Amino acid sequence: MRAGFAVLVAVLLATGLAGCGSTPKKDEPRKPSYYSDDGPPDKTPDNLASIPDAVPRDEPFHRFANRPYTVFGRSYAPVVNNDPLKERGMASWYGKKFHGQKTASGEVYDMFAMTAAHKTLPLPSYVRVTNVRDGRSVVVRVNDRGPFHQDRIIDLSYAAASRIGIAGPGSGLVEVERVFAGSRVEVAKAPASSVAPPSRTVATPLTPPPVIVETAVVARETDGALWLQLGAFGSAENAELFRARMARTLTWNNEPLSIAVHDGLHRVRMGPYRNREEASAIADQVRESLGFAPAISAR
Repeated sequence: MRAGFAVLVAVLLATGLAGCGSTPKKDEPRKPSYYSDDGPPDKTPDNLASIPDAVPRDEPFHRFANRPYTVFGRSYAPVVNNDPLKERGMASWYGKKFHGQKTASGEVYDMFAMTAAHKTLPLPSYVRVTNVRDGRSVVVRVNDRGPFHQDRIIDLSYAAASRIGIAGPGSGLVEVERVFAGSRVEVAKAPASSVAPPSRTVATPLTPPPVIVETAVVARETDGALWLQLGAFGSAENAELFRARMARTLTWNNEPLSIAVHDGLHRVRMGPYRNREEASAIADQVRESLGFAPAISAR
């Protein structure tokens, strides 16, 4: 599964849950490799298997979410065209930790909607995601950025991951193909045995909770100080969305993340730190949490 940067984003390292102080028995079932402190819903809706695929339609590309950006030292240039795309790689998913939070497109992430996050596809756009192992597929609407883990090409919502059978293991090898309005889209049906009868718990469109707005901290330059740069964006809106997501993700960090504007870029940063040793120690913690080490910068 992912960090769904959804945003952006989704942006977390998928790790296994290892036991402490003991060696697992060989016949002990392996736990799914969920993201740190993320996971499936507390209660799965009974109509999960009957949630419909996304239906491709013509939509204008988002004005700000398709600008070039940099995350953890890697630069990405989203495409803004209707060219075909087909790629194969690992998919993951993101769940309840990001449910109800804003995506890179400014929409609210709903883990029970058929959506996905991609690093460079236009926001919004549509793709068919097929599980290479068994051929199960789902059509999703791409409305977020991510995943930023090196070996992942797409992050799915919980509903989409469940549809193609990767919610349990946390990830799986998939083929991603872009689809368009008017194209023939065959919806993969779930086995009849997996469709639960109607009951009181069903997935309904997400109503966003009241939004508590955090005031972004604008960084002031400090002589001799060092900073950790997490991302750089041409759009102030995208920078703030990423800052808020990182603040939720790096739960061990007690200091506010700041945004500094320089050379037309809005840079999301941690710090300041007194010396390189202190900055490097925090960078190592970020690497353990996200799978990437931020760049150390003097401004």
